[in-house]
Parts: sequence; C-alpha cells; structure tokens
Amino acid sequence: MLMACTPLAQNGKDDLRERRLDMVESQIRQRGVADARVLEVMRSVPRERFVPEDAASRAYDDTPLAIGFGQTISQPYIVAYMTEALAVQSTHRVLEIGTGSGYQAAVLARLAREVYTVEIVPALATRASTILRELGYANVSVRAGDGYAGWTEHAPFDRIMVTAAPDEIPKPLIEQLAPGGRLVIPVGSQGNTQWMTIVEKTAAGVAERRTIPVQFVPFTRGKP
Repeated sequence: MLMACTPLAQNGKDDLRERRLDMVESQIRQRGVADARVLEVMRSVPRERFVPEDAASRAYDDTPLAIGFGQTISQPYIVAYMTEALAVQSTHRVLEIGTGSGYQAAVLARLAREVYTVEIVPALATRASTILRELGYANVSVRAGDGYAGWTEHAPFDRIMVTAAPDEIPKPLIEQLAPGGRLVIPVGSQGNTQWMTIVEKTAAGVAERRTIPVQFVPFTRGKP
C-alpha cells in the first residue's frame, strides 16, 4: 500500500520549520558540513513532505526513515554530506540514481541547473514526481527504471549521485560522467563495510577515493 505524504496544518509547519533549523545546526553544521549553499538548502527544503504522513513528526530526527517497499529516506547528515561532496554548481546537469522519496533530488534541484533522477520502484517514482511537482521543482525529471544504465538520453552529466549501494561502481555511470565530472556513491555489499566513494574523471583518467563508512540499502537491478 502506498503511504501518502500530505501537507500539515500551519502550527505543525511552524514547529517543523524550527526543528529543521535545529537539524541543520546540530546534526549537519556541527559535524563538519560547511558549504553555505548546502546548509541554506537544507534549511529550506521541507523534509516532512517527503516522508509518509505518519512519520512527519520524525522528519528531522537524526536517522533514516522507512518510506515503503524496503526503501528509506537517508539520515539528514548523509544527505548534506553527499551533497557537499558532489560540489554541485548552478550550471550543472546532475543524474541521481535512486530517487526514493524525492528529498535528495529536491536538495540537488536547488543547486543545479537540471536534475535527472531514476527510481527502480515505479510507485516511489510516481509519488516522488508528484511531490516534486507540487513543490514547484520544475528542473527535476523523474523516471521509473533500472538506474544501473544511467540515463543515456541526457548524458553526459557534470555530476552523478547514487543513493543505494552496489558491490562495485556501475561502468555505465562512469561512462556517462562528463570530463571533469564527479560521482558520489556508497560502495559495498550488505553485511560488510560500505564506503562512500568519490570518483572524478580527469584528462589523466578516473580517480577514486573512499571517505567515510556508511550503510545504505542495496542497489536493486531489474524488477524490485
């Protein structure tokens, strides 16, 4: 059953706004995320709109939340960390693999020129697309499908973000990364340590580096 994400009454919105500001200060800025643009976006995107209605009161908790179909919306700090690591500029075309709730796409949309996002679960893709449209994110395109192959029609991408963990980095995503581009992706199998990995494509080739240990849902291929 698809869980609805509906607007809250005004007094609830005011309370959640205060919690959003506190989230940025206590969960994100104090942990080292320093990019002013990222912090401002995290203060402005209404995370409560991207979680199931019965979880809205927990939208700003320091934890991932279930959104149905075995998927989650990432912990706020991880969203901010990955966004800062991606180093998005206003001229960039960004590909996201793993739309999920649509929250990360909304954050990216405030920073980039265009965002293309692919979700393997059709119902999640539909819900995310609806919420993003209702909130006015006209520069986000959502597609239901297997994200392993990227989105060739709109490649190359200046930036690519993956929000689920494959055992290894999908080669099609590296191929669709523009020269000078950057890919941020958690890599590792379930039950083992996963590492946030930053991939950069330069004239000299492709360079990878690990940053922090993480735990993401597995990267799903084909039918979920």
